Amino acid sequence: MRKANVIRETAETRIEVELDLDGSGASTLATGIGFFDHMLDQIARHGLIDLAVQASGDLHIDGHHTVEDVGITIGQALARALGDKKGVRRYGHAYVPLDEALSRVVVDFSGRPGLVWNVPFTRASIGSFDTELAHEFFQGLVNHAGITLHVDNLRGDNAHHQCETVFKAFARALRAAAEIDARASGAIPSTKGSL
Repeated sequence: MRKANVIRETAETRIEVELDLDGSGASTLATGIGFFDHMLDQIARHGLIDLAVQASGDLHIDGHHTVEDVGITIGQALARALGDKKGVRRYGHAYVPLDEALSRVVVDFSGRPGLVWNVPFTRASIGSFDTELAHEFFQGLVNHAGITLHVDNLRGDNAHHQCETVFKAFARALRAAAEIDARASGAIPSTKGSL
């Protein structure tokens, strides 16, 4: 039962996330930020994760608090759903292209939060979505999931394509790392005996 339901409420936002690591890629998304919902749908669809996100935030200011807090809450849900991480592959990586854009994402369920971010967006915004918020989302996620994540956009001219390849590659890398390894016999994939 690799599922989790997390509610996070602050003076700025209220976020509810339901997550099933062994889902079919179904999503129900309502953050109030259309492009962000589109990116979250990539995580669900390409990660084969069932993901529901209901967010209300201070969008009259901007999208920062909502996007960051959704990242935090998904990270918390991911940590709960993974549990002690027995039997998972632990590592995952993916390269994903979209036309001229290409991104690489590598994930480690290390228990140590760390983000290496090399995404030189060609524009400051995609519609009304500030491209800096992609980094804020992933920073919140890795901090609360306790994972190490390396994100590299290797090329791209179109910021929408750049961002979408990042989210799709994250989804595929996450899916690979979260898969149960039939050869691991429920062991924790670490010489330390815990992650």
